[in-house]
Amino acid sequence: MTAQFTEAQKTAANHLIKLSLEEDLQQTGDLTCQALIEKTDQAEIQIVARQTGVLAGTPLTSLIFSNLDPEVVCTDHLSDGNPLEPGSIITTCTGPLASILIGERTVLNFLTHLSGVASLTSKYVKAVEGTKAVILDTRKTLPGWRILEKYAVAAGGGTNHRMGLYDGILIKDNHLAAWATRNSHPSIAAAIKQARESVNGEKGIEVEVDTLDQLADALEAEPEIVLLDNMPPEILKQAIQMRNEQSPNTLLEASGGINLETVRSVAETGVERISVGALTHSSIALDLGFDWKRRK
Repeated sequence: MTAQFTEAQKTAANHLIKLSLEEDLQQTGDLTCQALIEKTDQAEIQIVARQTGVLAGTPLTSLIFSNLDPEVVCTDHLSDGNPLEPGSIITTCTGPLASILIGERTVLNFLTHLSGVASLTSKYVKAVEGTKAVILDTRKTLPGWRILEKYAVAAGGGTNHRMGLYDGILIKDNHLAAWATRNSHPSIAAAIKQARESVNGEKGIEVEVDTLDQLADALEAEPEIVLLDNMPPEILKQAIQMRNEQSPNTLLEASGGINLETVRSVAETGVERISVGALTHSSIALDLGFDWKRRK
């Protein structure tokens, strides 16, 4: 699938790009290029895939060079979400040789990481094909990278969970434990009702449970989503039956310890959602390279 690069994602990218270039150049610049490369030297390179995967981060190449040297012109041949094979040509860049060399590592850092996220997401999505489950990301992201990493998840065919604490309510175990200390007759259903009132019903409520007893309690308040934490498939099936009987409009989300070997069995239980922190915290960079086409 293709992914749309928004203004919010562009803003986040430009912030990280400026930090990345500052890390590399400081006030001195590239000492190696200053020593060996003439300012008049021109070149043309291609960004090429070295392995099979899914592309993400293509718009960042032009953004990086626009921050570094607007004379470098980049032409994209593939779009984010496109499949990659060894030898797939992603982008061609032409312009001052020194600027291309200076930007090389920054470009590859962004593209290899984001394409790694998209590629891993694609594997999870393919693993659950034919079931009703969608694959979601989490907040387990690198600081500053969340918007871009979630963009890469979408490029890989995944679905974005809430972006942060500010745009959705997810009542987790520690919230419930803290809330219970101030209430003489605490219940998960009561906590859900209080959370719903706090946002005037304008946002859906998701709550985390780790036992069927807790699920039964939560379903009394008919939350929009219940996150079933670390439940094996046989318990998930019981949870689905309970949901169908008590609150059929509530969506069930499985999470915790799910990997590529187990995700299919989880999806086949009938849950609608599966959230996987590994999409962002454990993806491996996809191997991409700068290939010289010519030096002018």
